[in-house]
Amino acid sequence: MKVNNSIIQLVQGDITEMNTEVIVNAANAQLILGGGVAGAIRRKGGLAIQDECYKIGGTFVGGAVITTGGNLKARHIIHAVGPRMGEGDEDIKLKNAVLNSLRLMDEHGLKTIALPAISTGIFGYPIERCAKIMISATKKYLNGDTTIKEVVFCLFSKLDYKVFENELIEI
Repeated sequence: MKVNNSIIQLVQGDITEMNTEVIVNAANAQLILGGGVAGAIRRKGGLAIQDECYKIGGTFVGGAVITTGGNLKARHIIHAVGPRMGEGDEDIKLKNAVLNSLRLMDEHGLKTIALPAISTGIFGYPIERCAKIMISATKKYLNGDTTIKEVVFCLFSKLDYKVFENELIEI
């Protein structure tokens, strides 16, 4: 889908294998790369990523920070902290995690990014709600003053892909 001068696209696959300049890690506030996608990023990308995260020290829920991509195809990783279901103001925090990630792209002159379905794993956020918020926040941002060329939502499962596809068609 074309939005202003940018493209939004969906891919089913492994975000650690994406050829975009940036991939997003759905991070915890301490920026500790433990299990799940963060663990895969650490294993495939190497210790340099976690070392940079330790130096940064953490960020707030809804915040985002940028590090090297280590040995990954992506040159950079944006660590976006999404909300845990039940902590309050989850929708606003998820929207802020997306917007802060996109702002970091523009601040660093980066053009292509791949995002997962933030907070839908162990944080328990409903995938349908996630798709609606992530896609609408991205479209709104891309309609503004940005140099981002491509935003890819990289969904691991067929079900998640279908939910994002349906939401992209609806909006």
